[in-house]
Amino acid sequence: MSTFIYSLFLHSYRAFIVMASLFNKKARLWVAGRKDLTARLRHALRDNAAPVIWIHCASLGEFEQGRTILESLKKQYPGHKILLTFFSPSGYEIRKNYAHADWVFYLPLDTRRNARDFVNLVKPALTIFVKYEYWYHLLHALKDRGKPVLLISALFRENAIFFKSYGGFHRGMLRCFTHIFVQDPESKDRLSPIIPATKITVAGDTRFDRVAEIASGFEPIPAIAAFVHQHPLVLVAGSTWPDDEKKLATYLKSNNSKITLIIAPHEVNGDHIKEIKSLFPAALLFSRLKEAPGLRSNVLIIDNIGMLSRLYYYADIAYIGGGFNKSGIHNTLEAAVFGKSVLFGPNYQKFAEARTLIKNGGAFSYNTNYQLIKILNKLEANRDFRQESGVKAGQFVSENTGATHIILSYICENLR
Repeated sequence: MSTFIYSLFLHSYRAFIVMASLFNKKARLWVAGRKDLTARLRHALRDNAAPVIWIHCASLGEFEQGRTILESLKKQYPGHKILLTFFSPSGYEIRKNYAHADWVFYLPLDTRRNARDFVNLVKPALTIFVKYEYWYHLLHALKDRGKPVLLISALFRENAIFFKSYGGFHRGMLRCFTHIFVQDPESKDRLSPIIPATKITVAGDTRFDRVAEIASGFEPIPAIAAFVHQHPLVLVAGSTWPDDEKKLATYLKSNNSKITLIIAPHEVNGDHIKEIKSLFPAALLFSRLKEAPGLRSNVLIIDNIGMLSRLYYYADIAYIGGGFNKSGIHNTLEAAVFGKSVLFGPNYQKFAEARTLIKNGGAFSYNTNYQLIKILNKLEANRDFRQESGVKAGQFVSENTGATHIILSYICENLR
């Protein structure tokens, strides 16, 4: 790929998003968030004399992955300012008022001019990209500036474009990073022929540190605690999509189960909540439960965002949604950290933690309704089996923390 083709692709992408914004809310937010971006950034930084640490995340998942690094840097370098950027509205709109960042912005479209203006305005003393996001002009502008540029929690699969015969353009972007922290040894082995091994460190995945931090600082949800107290066995289904919800509804309707379902869908807009209510007519909404704590039901629908990582604490069994989507399952570690047996659909193969959880007996996958019934019946009927599985899940998380310490040690050595 040449820079001409790359630029043509970006301009075509922007044109597509602009057209999509006529009928798609996320596309409208993407466009509106970048309107007069350089002017707004210049205004925000106009009086700043402090060195800037710039942290970029594609979306909300990557933000949670880099959050332990960001908050640690905020404590360790109080004289620095932190700029947090997002590519996606699903990250920016939820974290635009994030207290630990001094500024939160969208990432500008990666044209040569935008990249130059952005880097000249921000003048980052340190730049951190979380997991992925490779932007040619921005990375080269940062490289020319000569300050550290890190990639953290990176994962490089065998079929990635960097390792293809036609991937030279993308390999060039990797060489712009000062240091790359990867999740596993296989990623380092794949990268070593491209960049010096001394610039690659196997640090692990910072998500383990993040979920461990959440668990250690757990804050109760009184309404949920009172609700689950009424029920002997609770299944918390998080980040669910319609396919997950339909299968769970089929299970509850076809089995004489004592399981109580708390369902926290991936999308909480009004239309989706109505769809879930149609599957579970007797379900109770969390917004209603807060108003009347004594209400009872065997299905509770969480119609807000921000609670899921704490909800798993109240589960006997955790269900992770997304397993019937092309993109795959959501975060299994949020449940596993609390020592919960984890269950999800078939599309989990690209997530190493899910594969390991299954291998260790801390998680189970299913494809058909029959398989779902079989697994849930066993988890429901056999308390020892359920608890043993949960212990294995919790141990897996505790044994894989520490990535944040490794990355921060490097930063301390190189940001003096």
